[in-house]
Amino acid sequence: MYELLFYLDIFGVIVFALSGALMAGRYQLDPFGVVVLASVTAVGGGTIRDVILQTPVFWVEKPYYLYVILATALLTIVLISKPKRIPKRFLLISDALGLALFAVVGTQKALYLGAPISVSIVLGTITAVAGGMIRDVLCNVIPMILREEIYALAAMLGGSLYVLLHWLGWSEPYAMLVAITSALTLRLAAIYWHLSLPAFHLIDLPSHDSSNHDSKE
Repeated sequence: MYELLFYLDIFGVIVFALSGALMAGRYQLDPFGVVVLASVTAVGGGTIRDVILQTPVFWVEKPYYLYVILATALLTIVLISKPKRIPKRFLLISDALGLALFAVVGTQKALYLGAPISVSIVLGTITAVAGGMIRDVLCNVIPMILREEIYALAAMLGGSLYVLLHWLGWSEPYAMLVAITSALTLRLAAIYWHLSLPAFHLIDLPSHDSSNHDSKE
């Protein structure tokens, strides 16, 4: 089980680091900017989670995560010469995969450390979305979580489904696989079909003063 979590965590870090590096390439950042954006995308959410749980931050305790991020960023620079030509959908898909992985892994870690179920799901969602939010803010882009397409809801689905399957007695590998697949499927469906929750709209009403002014005229 520990090996499964380890490989899922490493894979999630690689995917999110790739997502950050590609975003940096689209905005023509220098190599230092690529590494920074890859790093905050890959570890931002997990860092916030660990600080809230008052547990050692995972990449501080295990620095090899930083080496994985650095290698991913440098390989992206070397192997992908023109990131702006990469379809935007590829960036969205890589981000969706990282979202699904980190939502479930983050929820599992919070549960393991004794957090209540509801708190664990919230922390799993933070693990999944916070790094991408930091990446988008640094690039002066509206974060994906604030856009219309379903994003955070997919992360919450993954964490909630993992908790349910775990409670039902499913084995850890199967519970995590089904939860990750479900979150990924929902996010990819939202990207492909532009699925979104109903928007909250406020209708501007004419002020009392303006109506009085109009009536006087």
